[in-house]
Amino acid sequence: MTTVWGIHMGEHVGDRPLDGNYVAIGWPELGDIRNIADNRDAFKTKLKAAIKYKSEGAIPVHAGVLYRFVHVMKSGDLVVFPSKHDRSVNIGRFTGEAEYEPADADHYPNHRSVQWLGKYPRSDFSQSALYEIGSALTLFMVKTHASEFLSKVGVAPTISTPTSEENETDDETAIATVSQRAEETTSDFIIRRLSEGLNGYQFEEFIAHILECMGYTARVTQKSGDGGVDIIAHLDALGFQPPIIKVQCKKITGQSGAPEVNQLLGTLGEGEYGLFVNLGSFTRQANDLERTRPKLRLIDGEQLVAFVLMYYSKISPRYRSLLPLKQIYVPDFGVTSQ
Repeated sequence: MTTVWGIHMGEHVGDRPLDGNYVAIGWPELGDIRNIADNRDAFKTKLKAAIKYKSEGAIPVHAGVLYRFVHVMKSGDLVVFPSKHDRSVNIGRFTGEAEYEPADADHYPNHRSVQWLGKYPRSDFSQSALYEIGSALTLFMVKTHASEFLSKVGVAPTISTPTSEENETDDETAIATVSQRAEETTSDFIIRRLSEGLNGYQFEEFIAHILECMGYTARVTQKSGDGGVDIIAHLDALGFQPPIIKVQCKKITGQSGAPEVNQLLGTLGEGEYGLFVNLGSFTRQANDLERTRPKLRLIDGEQLVAFVLMYYSKISPRYRSLLPLKQIYVPDFGVTSQ
């Protein structure tokens, strides 16, 4: 009988939880939460004493998260960690009890050890499953689509979900999550449509079109023998004036690595720049290349979505029919009132 948990950690944590085989939650003001008595009221009291809350409704919600992290989750349970920095879904199994790491660089001192079982692109899962793991909470139970995540790592979908454990949330957090889910659902929709609706060559044509919307002149190279270059782009009509941009396109929702990026770099001459575009993400080694090569730019799925939204009014009708979108307004919790 397997319980499936979901956990959110900030985009800034990167791959550290995967490399270190753990998941973590914050609240460093509380110190070692293992020392708090084994009941929810004790966690509420500790939170009230340590943190000045604007909303009293958040206290029982946070107390529930902390209590479950220490006392309800157990070794053998599965955990789903949606990684924001590379749009991946990571699935693992808890291997121990809660631990306290006060020196955690990300200010997430409360750890649980995890054996990671797999890393998957978001496109491998149904949209409704992705919606569920976009929960408002830092820590939550995956209920409706638990079997989908279990099956992905070869675990028989026989699930035990304690009925007493609810994924409670306060109003402000719930509203913020609506905004986040709207953005994530739009990104998932665009990436899924591009992946399923275009073949490799059509995807190259689409990227060339986006570059033209940005003001470049772009042409797709021949289908074979392109030497790792799919598109040539430039600012002048004839293509004589530098900079010349050589573009490599990969219609994949997984990761592109350093060898592929190096292939593109090997084609660059004087006054030429390299642009690598995919629908997924890039490995750490590939990102390291971008940081050290000023003439290289990597565009992952999330960044490509941002460009689609930015230039949507200029996109041709044939691509708008593939990506039918309308503008909506959602609360922006990243802006503070004066």
